[in-house]
Amino acid sequence: MSSFKGFSSLAPKTKNMIVAGGLTSFVLGVYYYTMRAVGGTDELQVAIDKFEGMKNNNKNENGTPATSPGP
Repeated sequence: MSSFKGFSSLAPKTKNMIVAGGLTSFVLGVYYYTMRAVGGTDELQVAIDKFEGMKNNNKNENGTPATSPGP
């Protein structure tokens, strides 16, 4: 820690807050970058919704109800 001589006069809690703030900014930056890279959409959920819609359409075309009757 000798390279950080500017931080030697700070209280331990203040040093911890500086480190925590740096780590928090890093994690939020990685999260933001990742969400921008993937477009912010959940591709798996979109595929599931599409499959469910196709399944319901097939049931309607075959004359069976789209939803199963309750118990």
